Amino acid sequence: MPSQEQPPAAVTDEAPVPDKHADRRLSIALTVIVTCQLMVSVDSNVVNIALPKIQAGLSFSPTALAWVFSAYSLAYGGLLLLGGRASDILGRKRMFTWGLGLVVAASVLGGCAPTEGLLIAARALQGVGFAFSGPAALSLLAATFPEGPKRTRALGAFSMVTGLGITLGLVLGGVLTMASWRLVFFINVPIGVATILLARPYLTETERHPGRFDLAGALTSTLGMASIVYGFTHASTAGWTDTTTLLSFVVGVVLLGVFVLVEKRAASPIMPLHLLAQRTRAGAYSSFVFLMAAMAGVYILLSLFVQDALGFSPLVAGLAFLPMAVVQFFAARSAPKLIPRFGMKPVLIAGVTLMLAEALWLTTTGTGSTYFTGLLGPFILLGAGLSLAFVPLNMTVLGGLARQDTGAASGLLQAAQQVGLSLGVAILSTIYQTQLGDGHSHGEALGKAVIAAAGFSACALLIAIFVIRTTKTARSKA
Repeated sequence: MPSQEQPPAAVTDEAPVPDKHADRRLSIALTVIVTCQLMVSVDSNVVNIALPKIQAGLSFSPTALAWVFSAYSLAYGGLLLLGGRASDILGRKRMFTWGLGLVVAASVLGGCAPTEGLLIAARALQGVGFAFSGPAALSLLAATFPEGPKRTRALGAFSMVTGLGITLGLVLGGVLTMASWRLVFFINVPIGVATILLARPYLTETERHPGRFDLAGALTSTLGMASIVYGFTHASTAGWTDTTTLLSFVVGVVLLGVFVLVEKRAASPIMPLHLLAQRTRAGAYSSFVFLMAAMAGVYILLSLFVQDALGFSPLVAGLAFLPMAVVQFFAARSAPKLIPRFGMKPVLIAGVTLMLAEALWLTTTGTGSTYFTGLLGPFILLGAGLSLAFVPLNMTVLGGLARQDTGAASGLLQAAQQVGLSLGVAILSTIYQTQLGDGHSHGEALGKAVIAAAGFSACALLIAIFVIRTTKTARSKA
């Protein structure tokens, strides 16, 4: 007869015997996993809010200041595929704790940095740490919670903190920057240390799947992804016809093409191509690119709009996003109940439709619009749409995977999200700034720019309707 001290059978597909002790351990394990994702979501925005103070404190040049964002994005986006596969081969719990350990060390370096060079290096190291811990967190969730209601609820919590963290980053950045910009780095330290300490007793190391590292695939994927991400980042400031922008895209496309050829011949590919061979999973990855582009672009534009057009302070601007976060929280709690009742595809279509409606509503926001007449409604639609769309998409990507591919699939998912984020920010920011440069008001510029977000959401909606398929079995498992 098993004792109460027996660890929960977290990675088995058999229905567990009701056990309050085991349920408590699983709840703590979920908290540990989603805390890592929360840190990933918070980190970018909390630092971006502090950029003006960082520039003044360390006498950054405008070019060097841009690298505080770019160094993180390039390291994070470039290494996600490698980080995902590393968790399959070396162990997901190990990569989770090692990655977070590097984030903590980099955050201490960033908080203490006396020069711009050390601060940029710290941001790059944060990106490396999250590139290994982020995919490990998502694959640990898939390994810890078997397909069915428990995984659906866990993915609801994971999806909720993805968007909630962005809003929290805006608010937290405003609060911490009022005291000192260095606190936006130091805030990672206690949270990261606590998460690592809790991971040791409450997360179970998954089975390792030994294999030789695909060095050629790692090199070409890292450089190719970094080049694509840099191209989008550079385009947002230098324009789409700039020589460096075009060269970055060309190099990135060529390297990713070489990467695909390498993966076809690799004995242990860093990204098994069969992950994209299944129509529905490939559609889910594509949907993530478009939805992240729509979401990230709108986030950036609205954070600028509420400050430049409505005159909100950074702190009040962050608080303006809270209604969206509240709606997202309740929608994420509702999604696991709606999916068994209606099926994953209807819930996904409903979520994407809400995001499309939000973007179309924002096209009508003008100079005379106030927060309550022009922004509150779209915030509510965006919050609900994100949760209702992301939960079934995460389930689609992670469902039916072989255990040895969970990390690679998770890394590819987060890489798709990072590409979408960079794409959305680059395109919508470029349109917005161009409209302002042509003499249009902030309201007019916003209305023009969000047409692109509506286009991204429309593409995701077409994929959800015509590409993604769900079976009765998949629906019943939810």
